Amino acid sequence: MAYPVSPLAPAAFPELPVIEGVRFATAAAGVKYKERTDVMLAVLDPGSVMAGVFTRSATRSAPVLDCQAKIGGDSDKGAAILVNSGNSNAFTGSAGQMSVDAICKAAAEATGLPEDRIFTSSTGVIGQPLPHDRIIAKLDEVTGNLSRMEIAAAAKAIMTTDTFPKGASRTVTVDGKEVKIAGIAKGSGMIAPDMATMLVYVFTDAQISRAALQQIVSDANARTFNCITVDSDTSTSDTLLMGATGASGLNVEGNADFATAVHDVFRELAHLVVKDGEGATKFVTVNVTGAASDADARTHALSIANSPLIKTAIAGEDPNWGRVVMAVGKSGAAADRDTLTIRFGDILVAEKGWVSPDYREEQGAAVMKQPEISIDVDIGLGQGKATVWTCDLTHGYISINADYRS
Repeated sequence: MAYPVSPLAPAAFPELPVIEGVRFATAAAGVKYKERTDVMLAVLDPGSVMAGVFTRSATRSAPVLDCQAKIGGDSDKGAAILVNSGNSNAFTGSAGQMSVDAICKAAAEATGLPEDRIFTSSTGVIGQPLPHDRIIAKLDEVTGNLSRMEIAAAAKAIMTTDTFPKGASRTVTVDGKEVKIAGIAKGSGMIAPDMATMLVYVFTDAQISRAALQQIVSDANARTFNCITVDSDTSTSDTLLMGATGASGLNVEGNADFATAVHDVFRELAHLVVKDGEGATKFVTVNVTGAASDADARTHALSIANSPLIKTAIAGEDPNWGRVVMAVGKSGAAADRDTLTIRFGDILVAEKGWVSPDYREEQGAAVMKQPEISIDVDIGLGQGKATVWTCDLTHGYISINADYRS
């Protein structure tokens, strides 16, 4: 089913740089829908290293468990990422691992790579056996069509309820030469990460050890993908994989600019996921300062960002600041009514346990009409701070999810 493109979508898919050492191909396997591109293969050259983070859901899928078992291996034999949309291969019992094993065996034969260097992801409906034979039947096609130029097509192939493909890139200068980073993501609903989020694949031609790349990925993820929420629901399939091919010959070990660039790619992709939140019409930044600790600040921020009452008020462009007071109070983190300060954008709404004497309802209403909104809350108890990104909650979310399996 096709959904109207999010009003927060960028004008076009960005022009991503070619990452030497990685090639892409896509195919329509009919996993769920006929004549829809739903399989993506990325093959990384020998010498590539892989890092990743995965959902900590207790009901995580067979592909996630398989990737977790493989990701720590050091190898110079290359790697492949094979993704299908339409079916998540989650909660499918022993059949789930059988499907993963069959796909990895066939993909290893098709690419010439060891099975322990095949990383699979599946996204879509939970609880239905994966028709893996349909994916395997397309392996000769995709391996025969591999190209450095097909990352945009790959971004489309991994979509489910997404209304637009998501991509981001950065370039870093090292020793007078360019190191390139490019990534794609999918995600629209079931978004409340507990490690990474949805499906995300990032590639670089930098030269770096697996351990160093893993540290950068983990650190950047904690400040980006782990700070977004659409609906407070954590997926069974969340996977983030990053591959470094080393093709540039430029070593970025300990390079702060490279780490920053990776963070920026992650953050841009994370924001795009929120902007494509199912039914979203507003992109919302929640900033919490003055908490007793950073952990408390995060708790308050997520309480605000996940509140259906706040999200529906934003959808209705209603500056209902009382709901922010409610969300802080219920979060479980330390708070004091009489030290609380609330701002909508630049507008001071409430302070010292009461509405600001200078606040006018029409000021808050004007902020709520904007497509991008910030809610700033100072708890007044310490130095803790956190930022979380979310969206509004509209009837579109209900419509998409009520019809999702139809």
